Amino acid sequence: MTETTRCADVGPPDAHLWERIAQGDHAAFTELFERHAEAVWNYAYRLTASWSQAEDLLSATFLTAWRKRGEARLLRDSALPWLYTVTANRARTEWRASRRALRLVTRLTPQNERDHADEVAARTDARRRLVAVVAAIAKLPASEREIAQLCLLGDVSTADAAALLGIAESSVRARVSRTRARLRDLTPEDTP
Repeated sequence: MTETTRCADVGPPDAHLWERIAQGDHAAFTELFERHAEAVWNYAYRLTASWSQAEDLLSATFLTAWRKRGEARLLRDSALPWLYTVTANRARTEWRASRRALRLVTRLTPQNERDHADEVAARTDARRRLVAVVAAIAKLPASEREIAQLCLLGDVSTADAAALLGIAESSVRARVSRTRARLRDLTPEDTP
């Protein structure tokens, strides 16, 4: 038995209720809610895996249905596909909002202050690694040294390096790859 058939057995079809709801009929809206609330809640729960979020989405979906009562049109006799679409859209919107809020909180939360000795050690270690990399670059052939200085130390894109050197971008990428391999061989293992 399909949803539409079941709805027809228990009362007027959704399309008829929707017409009455568009005219502001609260009883028709209550009937539509009672008919589809469980299915919408189950769908929301499958989307969120959270009982409380499913409850919130159920409320938001039917609030949207009431607000859009004169605008929205049902494609078939059942309102359920439209209600599912609203639920999914609301879930996506809330998920995006929560992600933005989490990123904002992360940015606004002060990072743990590091011990001064740890900071000095980190700077000393970074300086030691940079000296090792610069010394290794100096040992490279001229063409690879030029690529290392532009792309690896200078963060110049391969396209820009190709334009500066007057060679194909694929050649620059190949040289960068070879240069990285040689630098791995020329630097201590703990040097990134």
